[in-house]
Amino acid sequence: MRWSKMHIPTLRDDPADAGAPSHRLLLRGGYIRQLMAGHYSLLPLGQRTRLKVIDIIREEMNRIGAQEFVMPVMHPAELWQRSGRWAVMGDEMFRLRDRKGAELALGMTHEEVISTLATELSSYRELPQAWYQFQTKLRDEPRPKAGLMRTREFTMKDSYTFDLGPDELDVSFQAHKGAYIRIFERLGVPAIPVEASSGSMGGSDSTEFVCPSDSGEDLIVHCAECGYGANIEKATSRLDGIEDTGLLPAPETFPTPGIRTIEDLVAQHQAPANRQIKTLVYFLDGKLTLVLLRGDHALHEQKLTDATRATTIRPAQAEEIRDALGALPGSLGAVGVKDLPVVADEALRGRQGMFTGANVDDTHLRGVDVERDIAVGQWADLRQAEAGEPCSRCGHALEVLRGIEVGHIFKLGYKYSDAMDLRVSGPDGKPVKPIMGCYGIGVERAMATIIEVHHDEKGIVWPVSVTPFEAVVVIAQQDDDAVAGAGERAYQALLDAGIDVIVDDRQVRAGVKFSDAELVGIPYRITIGKRGLASGGAELTDRATGNTTQVPLDDLAVHVRKALGR
Repeated sequence: MRWSKMHIPTLRDDPADAGAPSHRLLLRGGYIRQLMAGHYSLLPLGQRTRLKVIDIIREEMNRIGAQEFVMPVMHPAELWQRSGRWAVMGDEMFRLRDRKGAELALGMTHEEVISTLATELSSYRELPQAWYQFQTKLRDEPRPKAGLMRTREFTMKDSYTFDLGPDELDVSFQAHKGAYIRIFERLGVPAIPVEASSGSMGGSDSTEFVCPSDSGEDLIVHCAECGYGANIEKATSRLDGIEDTGLLPAPETFPTPGIRTIEDLVAQHQAPANRQIKTLVYFLDGKLTLVLLRGDHALHEQKLTDATRATTIRPAQAEEIRDALGALPGSLGAVGVKDLPVVADEALRGRQGMFTGANVDDTHLRGVDVERDIAVGQWADLRQAEAGEPCSRCGHALEVLRGIEVGHIFKLGYKYSDAMDLRVSGPDGKPVKPIMGCYGIGVERAMATIIEVHHDEKGIVWPVSVTPFEAVVVIAQQDDDAVAGAGERAYQALLDAGIDVIVDDRQVRAGVKFSDAELVGIPYRITIGKRGLASGGAELTDRATGNTTQVPLDDLAVHVRKALGR
């Protein structure tokens, strides 16, 4: 490939609206161009890297016996209605009607479609099945940002497994987990497997693969001692025991004029935050619900959603709260409440001598015994784990890291088998529901993540596995026939040796060629110039280290192959 013939529109300056390093460098390096918010064209360099990422993922999927499919992007609404997700997906789903008025959706994911294909399975003897595809997904993200990190149109590798039962699903899940670990190692992405919420996907266990990065949108809780990791929406930590005091045979009221916050009660009434009950009021699927936590703990709404399986959730407004409880926020509590559901965090279980609002403005209660005085309908882990708290496994202090989600695997269970009436004949001849798993990797996000990990002040530093070209031959003096001829011979020798190489044969200054090679991130640069030719050699420069060595022209291919690890 010749640089002079290839469309590589590099930019000298950083685009004004690009913040994340990957966004900035993909634009500057001529890899992508934005069409509109959340939609990008991949230019030739971008497509070459994308295809190499896909090749690695495909190899590892095939290695575990998965079979490649391609499913439609446009889906009939009826499939999503059957699964119950037509309403759950909300505004993020692109919806339209055809000329006959039929409701359609642009695929955000393909569980519904793959499940209908699986209805042609007839016997348990056909299980397990592992099917995958590379397909465009479309999601109406409210705030697309950071280039390829969060877009509205992207390529996903999504795979699905069908197994006879939970034990068999464990095998498929672990096979995919192993494949993902190998994929990210080969991509050069230091991804940490962490526990995660299944969210709208449904099912039980799920594991995210998160790459630590300041550009990430996810927060993960990690223990450096034992390796425990979880997304902030799933993470737990160990709580130190608290000796309760102020025990009373029944709660007693006391005036608290002007008290509106946990901190106010601490300062003015000597009520430690860890002995207060924080009362939050939410609408869960339209039902007003009291949510209780310890005063010094924060609610994570995804935990509340997961625990209650609510499909819609929102905080109640002040007037809605007053109408239901007779008081405004700041004086709320659940003592004596009988007609509203109460969900309480596990940290409150068994606690006594607690403080809480009395559901009368400017009035609180002391001496509350949570299990005696409050009709808790559901106990759940609702609180957000914090940095420095003890690890739930080993007691070591936890750290909270920002990271990029690069992959997610789910145990879906029977949600879609039930919705699509998926059955096979079991060992005893009776119908059996296959159990499902689902596994995803965003291809373009993986590209961007690689750059977040591998870049410097000069540009991208691609790992060899995904670089658009492994080497670039730079002809330093293109107008010198001897130099140009030597450069062409070097280029051909590398091609003949099976090296993915491009020759920079442009009529521009050598400095421009060097800067562009560094910007686009090609791992090895071979410089052919007058000075080197005088001694019969070329310069071989390692992009990652900046080290340059003199290499005889006749042995160039051998040295480059050795540098590439071949």
